Order: sequence, then C-alpha cells, then structure tokens
Amino acid sequence: MSTPATQPAAPQAPGEGVARLCAILARLRGPGGCPWDREQTLRTLKPHLLEETYELLEVMDGDDLAAHAEELGDLLLQVLFQSRIREEQGAFTLDDVARKLADKLMRRHPHVFGDVQVDGSAAVLRNWEAIKRTEKKSADGAPRSALDGVPAALPALARAQRMQSKASRSGFDWPDVAGVEAKLTEEQAELAAARQAGDDEAVRHEAGDLLFSVVNLCRFLKVDSEEALQEASNRFNRRFREVERRAAADSRDMRHCTLAELDVYWEAAKKAERTVH
Repeated sequence: MSTPATQPAAPQAPGEGVARLCAILARLRGPGGCPWDREQTLRTLKPHLLEETYELLEVMDGDDLAAHAEELGDLLLQVLFQSRIREEQGAFTLDDVARKLADKLMRRHPHVFGDVQVDGSAAVLRNWEAIKRTEKKSADGAPRSALDGVPAALPALARAQRMQSKASRSGFDWPDVAGVEAKLTEEQAELAAARQAGDDEAVRHEAGDLLFSVVNLCRFLKVDSEEALQEASNRFNRRFREVERRAAADSRDMRHCTLAELDVYWEAAKKAERTVH
C-alpha cells in the first residue's frame, strides 16, 4: 500500500527542508519523473523566474505571511531548479552556489570578519564597490567600470536609479538636491524646445533625459522610483475605476463628459479614498 502524499510532515531539523527539496527535484528531473520538469532548460525557466520575482514583490507589500512564505518558496524553486540543471551538466551544485555566496559575503564585509573600520552604511557601500572592482577583471584586463554589474534587463526606472547610485559612489554626483532640481528644470526646458521645433527624435531623447532626472531626484530624496511609480499607478487605477463607477451611477458616458465634470468625479474618488484610509 502506497504512502498518502498528504501525510503530515514530521518536525524537521534546520537544513532538512532544503535537502528534501533537492531530493524531490532530483526525482522530478530523473528517469520516470515529471515530463514537464524533465523538459525544462535554463532558457525555458527565464519567464518563470521573472514571474515569480514579481509575485514575491507584490506580497511583500502586504501582511499575508502565508502568502509571503509561499512566494519565497516559489522563488527558491527557481534557484534550486537552475542549480540542479547545472549539476546534471557537471558544472556546479547548490552547495557550490551556497559556498561561493558565503565566501563573497565574508570577503565583502571586512568590517565584520576582518579588522577594517567603517563609520556607517555609506562607507560599507564604498568598500563593497571597491572590493568588487578588485575581484572582477574585464575580459581584456582593462579596469572595470563602476557601472558594471547593473543588469541591462532591469526595469528602466530601477536600472537608472541603480546606475546613478553606483556612479555616486565614485564621486560622480551633485553635492546636494538643489543641483538635481536645477537639472530637472533644465531638462523640462529642453523637452519644451524639442517639442516646439517639431523634432520627434529630439523629443524622445529629451523625454528620456527628463525621466532620468526625475529618477535622480527620487534617489536624492531616498525614494525608490520603481516603487513610487507602482504606488502612483495603483492609486490611479483605484481612482479611475471609482470615476467609472460614479459616472455609471449617474447614467453618464465618460466619453461625453467635460473635463470639468470628470474632475468633479476624480476629486470625489480621492476624497472617498482618504475617508477609507
């Protein structure tokens, strides 16, 4: 008689859960395992990794602890899956991944595991970047750029803010927020000039520069630009849907409403939202 798959899990010692996961994945990928799991490659896993990352980011904003744990597990599966594929290729194992990470953490925290003195998190970040540059050499032996390591596949806002942060650690930055604000005003003027000239390519170029400057302002204000825009989009989504609801309740077609009438609905939606929160 087979053992029910739903039997209660026995209490486990630390590390047993990960070992069990590795054994399950090996079974799924092995002979007689799951056809879908056996077909996966590093290329086919890419969209799943991206999806799981965004699902985890979403639950991190809430208080559902069970959902948070579940999404962390789904992301962990992606790490285990890729490590398993590389192990099958004879390249490396999950233990190799963990050891490399442990070594790197110790190496890049000499103020904890060595005798280096720091006076705050800013010094920690400067040391981190300096250590990274000594660790990694470019293919031709030339010095690495301070911007190396920023993935091109990052969302545009996150990539811009990450690049700006890295450049700042090399001393390439405004001395204070006033310089950022002045640059923002300058970019707005350049965008207006491009529009007036009717130069579509210049408009796109200057619009990008303006966005880049807005991200820089967010960085100076210690605001995550990607998160701030997501929150703004969520607010717009809630309020627009409320405008739709109110217009429908008045038997109005939004397409036939004046801007002033829509603004009344919009302000009412904002007021209702503030009342709820």
